[in-house]
Amino acid sequence: MFPELLRERMSGILELSAEQVEELERHYALLRRWNRVLNLTSIKSTEEAVERHYCESLFLAARLPKTKLRIADIGSGAGFPGFPVAVVRDDCEVTLIESHQRKAVFLREASRGRQSIRVLSQRAEDVDEHFDLVVSRAVSYENLEAPLKRLAPAADLLTGAEEAPKGCSFVWDAPVRMPWGEHRFLRMGRRAGI
Repeated sequence: MFPELLRERMSGILELSAEQVEELERHYALLRRWNRVLNLTSIKSTEEAVERHYCESLFLAARLPKTKLRIADIGSGAGFPGFPVAVVRDDCEVTLIESHQRKAVFLREASRGRQSIRVLSQRAEDVDEHFDLVVSRAVSYENLEAPLKRLAPAADLLTGAEEAPKGCSFVWDAPVRMPWGEHRFLRMGRRAGI
């Protein structure tokens, strides 16, 4: 069911190889097992998980520049959007930043064997590195403001809010409405002055 739903929902947006679909399905199976004891997601149905977690993350991945990037996923949780981004863009280095230690353990297990993913189990404000792009999903703008200024000159955020975030010293493009859900947007921004 997962592979068919994923291919159907991504049709015309992003072509996925059989290997990519298999890897995303393995991640979903692991997520379901771990979610029984660790609250990784409140979404229970396969259809909603495919759309909200995987398709939205892949929608973001399809819009990334075609160059090799160092990407930081702030508040990665169960690996969204960073894990699916790394699966389809294995030329990029993706760092999953998650301060919740048990979720970070899940991320390490889920990304075992994938060279393009690294997990940092710390708060984004404490990360002392520089990236080309920050991505995030379901993290408030207020919690992103401080790390955005320090970590990268660009940010792509998956959000339910159409209004651009205030502050952050970023200039935000018009929101891109995602095909799954009336209030689901991709918000892309660049640090002011760049």
